[in-house]
Amino acid sequence: MPTTQARPEIVVLLCDADIKRKRESNTWNHRDGRPFSKEERALVLSATRVEFEEIQEQFKRYREYQRTMDEAPKALEDFLAPFMERLTEKTLGNAVELMNEDERTEFDRLLGLASEPVRSFAPYTF
Repeated sequence: MPTTQARPEIVVLLCDADIKRKRESNTWNHRDGRPFSKEERALVLSATRVEFEEIQEQFKRYREYQRTMDEAPKALEDFLAPFMERLTEKTLGNAVELMNEDERTEFDRLLGLASEPVRSFAPYTF
């Protein structure tokens, strides 16, 4: 039996659904409050298990991204600690001078994560 693929247009629509409002009002709305059109409701009602599994996978990847972003400042601090211990004048520039190329690469990665704002969820982004 061939594997069925998730239909991106349904996944995107379901990711934009305001589920809380759906439960309260029994109507489908976008997260910005706009009601779904008849066509959108028909698409949502045709969603298969594959589409819901795809949404779960996307949210799982987003939660992992959020965890990584939340932990980045502490990871950067932990990464820099051994370099700072070796310095009498504890500056970031001096710490970087002690790093080899691989360590600088990791430092740049962690610094980028720690300074980048957390992006909001968007389907097919994470």
